Amino acid sequence: MELVIRNTANQPIYEQIYSQIRAQIIAGTLRPGDALPSIRALAKDLRISVITTKRAYDELEADGFLYTVAGKGCFVAEKNLDLVREHQLKELEDHLSAAAELAKSCGLSREELMEMLRIFMEEQP
Repeated sequence: MELVIRNTANQPIYEQIYSQIRAQIIAGTLRPGDALPSIRALAKDLRISVITTKRAYDELEADGFLYTVAGKGCFVAEKNLDLVREHQLKELEDHLSAAAELAKSCGLSREELMEMLRIFMEEQP
């Protein structure tokens, strides 16, 4: 498992770990049942606090991406596609809400905003 931590990012380190592991699980790079590095080992490899690593793992477990077996470690959980989709929809709603607020502050009409979205959607594969 490869993780890249950027100290210059505006995102907290635990969120960087969370989002990168989550992305690898969703993409299938990490498969159900795969063992993750121990909290201490990952913290040592990344040269960060054990508390930071534990927080990322705890949030991944709370969101259903990992499960813990006492004395054995953390493992990738079976994907709950509905849960993953719900998380992605929530994230999309947050981005669209921010875009709508920005468009309004710029004096952009609803039609102009919809046209921009249509153009971006057409550009996607």
